[in-house]
Amino acid sequence: MIKDLLQETEGRMAKTVESLDADLRTVRTGRASPALIERVSVDYYGSPTPLNQLAVISAPEPNLLVVRPFDPTSLSAIEKGIMAADLGLNPGNDGRLIRVPIPRLTEERRREMVKRVSRRVEEAKVALRNIRRDSLDDLREYESEGLISEDDLTRGQEQLQQMTDRYVEQIEQVGSRKEQDIMEI
Repeated sequence: MIKDLLQETEGRMAKTVESLDADLRTVRTGRASPALIERVSVDYYGSPTPLNQLAVISAPEPNLLVVRPFDPTSLSAIEKGIMAADLGLNPGNDGRLIRVPIPRLTEERRREMVKRVSRRVEEAKVALRNIRRDSLDDLREYESEGLISEDDLTRGQEQLQQMTDRYVEQIEQVGSRKEQDIMEI
């Protein structure tokens, strides 16, 4: 019973780390990466659609992204979506594809990005703590119903705390790697 709860908790914590990692890929560093804009929401015939479902995104140069829409009529919607995403990017449309130059980050912009990363890392830590709290509540409920002993409860709490510490460390590593990428010139 405790083992099942801990496995479920570990799965939820792993998803939190994966979600943070995917979220941080969209944060700009000094070089072009299709991940920067692939999740940008574009209003495509009235419904918000991720850009990666509407176009092929490539990075032919370190400071340029090229967006080739599957449907040429969606060019202006894609351009508006990129501009509305507040990434500090100015796309250029040549009638067939969109070129998105990635400007060099200023020191001020880098520091702003690091703050954004820190905020997201902290949100992920809060999510981990919420998962831990839910699992602790379940463990206490098992104990109050007589399904597990007090010793089992204590062991379960210790294992849960160790697991939480391990995932918090992983989140901090993901965040510090991204901060280093941002501050790298």
